[in-house]
Amino acid sequence: MDDVATATATPTQEASRETDTAPLFRPYRLGPFNLPHRVVMAPLTRSRARQPGNVPGVLAACYYAQRASAALIVSEATQVSMQGQGYAWTPGIHSREQVEAWQRITDAVHQAAGLMFCQLWHVGRISHPALQPDNMLPVAPSAIIPAGKAFIENERGEGTLVPFIRPRALEIEEMPYVLAQYVRAAKNAVAADFDGVEIHAANGYLIDQFVESGTNRRADAYGGSVENRSRLLFEIVEALMRVWGPDRIGVRISPMGKLNDIHDDNAQATFGYVAERLSEYKLAYLHMVNPALEQMQNGTEPDPDALDMAKLVRNRFSGTLIVAGGFDAESGAQWLREGWADLIAYGRKYLANPDLPERLRQGAALNADDPSTYYGGGEKGYTDYPSLAQDRGEQPKTCVDQSWR
Repeated sequence: MDDVATATATPTQEASRETDTAPLFRPYRLGPFNLPHRVVMAPLTRSRARQPGNVPGVLAACYYAQRASAALIVSEATQVSMQGQGYAWTPGIHSREQVEAWQRITDAVHQAAGLMFCQLWHVGRISHPALQPDNMLPVAPSAIIPAGKAFIENERGEGTLVPFIRPRALEIEEMPYVLAQYVRAAKNAVAADFDGVEIHAANGYLIDQFVESGTNRRADAYGGSVENRSRLLFEIVEALMRVWGPDRIGVRISPMGKLNDIHDDNAQATFGYVAERLSEYKLAYLHMVNPALEQMQNGTEPDPDALDMAKLVRNRFSGTLIVAGGFDAESGAQWLREGWADLIAYGRKYLANPDLPERLRQGAALNADDPSTYYGGGEKGYTDYPSLAQDRGEQPKTCVDQSWR
């Protein structure tokens, strides 16, 4: 169990802890929104979309409503098209059925006084023909096969891992089509009554594949210089601004990240440029995956280069900066206190703790998460984690399938 503090702290210890973590619970103005505190729910893939059609499931409304006390919920990564899918059972926002399902979810979140952005996702090469329309090849900036395996559904309906295959490099004539996928998804997010959108440009997926030099070997207007490699990102931002306005758009990046076999030959130059350019758009926020994520998760001292990268992005981006990855209450408050972030996003802690802000505020013990239930399945490990109020018998037990059909 990952305890934030013991439940038997003395009054002096509790007062000291409140002082230590106070920055997490100060109000914040995010674009048009007044946030009551600074604890954000990070996007978390749960692979529970209904089949056929990758439609968000009935339990998702319960799951997100349970977590509506977050200052902001960023939805699980949601594919902008069939081409954008990279994992079995992940939801999209490109069909009428998907939009209707998402609207039920946002309605539940809003009824619980929550705020929710939709994370728009195209995985690029991190896919497999089994997940693509007509078994086509996944697309990428360049035809470079990634290391690792894809998560697909086998002929028995089970999730299984298979090796990635070599993707097809996008032709320059196809780039407007890719852009159009994001525009359609952004418009669908309006129809589904989200409060804004987050452009997923992190973790080795399509936009990140264009931005980082290790996956982009193009010699046209979308390759070579950092200005060209980041062209798609800025085209998407500008197109979505005409749908949402800048103050309801966020962008997620992962400088120095290694997920999905990604790397850049000069990450400081690349992400310094990206952060500075994004700053010009006056967006709702920039959401950075903590470059020191691995060290902080392991409880070791953050790497100086990782901290330098975090500070570089902070200095180059003048707007609201959300940082996610490896934080507990004290370290999150410290980053806020030092000015390295404006909001702190928590991921895995939100899996098992629907009332995470209250638990962090009180210094209460955290529910232990069950990794075997992260992906796929029903309410077990999804909507059955209790809140503090439920543990005290002050609220009814958590949602089950029968309540949300």
